[in-house]
Amino acid sequence: MVAFFTRAPRARRTLIFGSTMHVWSDLFFALMVPLLPIIKEDMDLSFTEVGLLRSVFNGASGVLQIPAGFLAESVGEFWMLVWGNIWVSAGLVGMAASPIFIVLLAASAIGGLGGGAQHPLASSMVSRAYDDRGRSTAVGTVNFAGDLGKMVAPVMAGLFAVALGWRATMFIVGIAGLVFMFASMLTRRSVDIGRPVVQTAETPEGLSESENKAQMAGFITLSGVGVLDAAARTAALVFLPFVMDAKDMGAAQISVMLFLLFAGGAAGKFVCGWLGDRFSTVSIIWGTKGLTALMLFLSLITPPLAMAPLMVLTGIGLNGTSSALYATVSDFVPATRRARFYGFYYTTNEIGTVIAPLVYGLVADIFSLNTTMIVMGIATAAILPASLTLRKHLEPKAKADASTG
Repeated sequence: MVAFFTRAPRARRTLIFGSTMHVWSDLFFALMVPLLPIIKEDMDLSFTEVGLLRSVFNGASGVLQIPAGFLAESVGEFWMLVWGNIWVSAGLVGMAASPIFIVLLAASAIGGLGGGAQHPLASSMVSRAYDDRGRSTAVGTVNFAGDLGKMVAPVMAGLFAVALGWRATMFIVGIAGLVFMFASMLTRRSVDIGRPVVQTAETPEGLSESENKAQMAGFITLSGVGVLDAAARTAALVFLPFVMDAKDMGAAQISVMLFLLFAGGAAGKFVCGWLGDRFSTVSIIWGTKGLTALMLFLSLITPPLAMAPLMVLTGIGLNGTSSALYATVSDFVPATRRARFYGFYYTTNEIGTVIAPLVYGLVADIFSLNTTMIVMGIATAAILPASLTLRKHLEPKAKADASTG
């Protein structure tokens, strides 16, 4: 395995490294999802407090994404990705030791900050490595790798949380992450990841001022769609465990259902990354988010025994969209500035990640959990007409590619 890694082409080494870091990062952040019902019961929390906890942990990861993107253009990605995961690992250990909710909230905020390096830096370096061909497939692959970590999260909860509690689960995963990240430092010489060369021209890579403005307009529109997608994805992950809990499903059953949800998400990310090199971004959005809205409505009336296939389909719809969106970022920004623009893109996505759990938590407390899921389904369906605004920005790019192809 080591020999394969060291002899692999530079692009493949970049993809392997970025994917491995993504597995761990998404494991850290997904671990809270299957533990939320246990934490809620242990600390006697309201749905609003549950939403706040999830929002703070995820939202903190967006704070340093833009600085990480700028800094990566000077120092490269390797150390920032490794130390970012070390930071989150230590945060999980701190969360495990938190005696009361306010301390847990603070620990989640501090620990979540370390996640700011992962998504913009892994996406930017992989998109640069595969800029000549197969970029959407490569970005979809590193995106898919993160869901492998998400699939492990409910397994960890099923193995440890039921017997040892949520604190022990966070502590074990945090320590394991620290050990792996320190060990990964030894691979530095084998991971030949170059730094992007920053252009100093006013309009990057020879673009005219009007072309540059058009690209920025497309990037802003794409970011807006990304906010809506992130809101749907995060809210569904927070409240689906409570829907299953309301069906009298136990912790072990919920863990299995979440494993299937994340497995479907992994498949969706990989397949939609591949499809992104063959079909339009808008088409993929309509397919995935239309499926998601339907599955959210059906989750309320589906009996426990039939939840398994529904979770797989929900995962495909929830997460598949992101691969197409992440790869499309590269269509609107030059390769030399991708680290910073991926930082901007992921940070704007955090608006949806932070706000959605809070809003839906309030709806659940004021009305009911069922009302929350219905509103969530309607809001997810609203992404479909909103995505049509991307067409006018993507069509000129598609025509240009066809004329040069």
